[in-house]
Amino acid sequence: MALRAEFPPAGTEYMGGTSDGWEYQTVFAGSNLEASYEMVRQFLREEGYEDVPLPANTADLLRFRLATRNKQILLFEDNGYIHNPIKILFPADCRKKRVLILRVYNEQIPQHLLRFHRVLDEK
Repeated sequence: MALRAEFPPAGTEYMGGTSDGWEYQTVFAGSNLEASYEMVRQFLREEGYEDVPLPANTADLLRFRLATRNKQILLFEDNGYIHNPIKILFPADCRKKRVLILRVYNEQIPQHLLRFHRVLDEK
């Protein structure tokens, strides 16, 4: 079953990544950034996310990278491409130029959109 149809429950591993029931995270590290991005694209197609718009190529993906080395800024901002329900992020360690972090969010969680954009008041 594809990730989108059956999101992994909290505390489980799936295809090399981990899930907390809300967020699934995995890392792709190919021989270069282009290979890593192609692995991300293929994974998303196979897991039911083929309808989510993605940058056309690595050059376009790099346009979403934050132009700061300030680690404090990177604590509060996602460094990469974001389109509900996915995030393709660059690692904070700028030396890892071939690594991409993929985060996929569970669309079945109540108030998913508000949680995804971090605007939900959870009290």
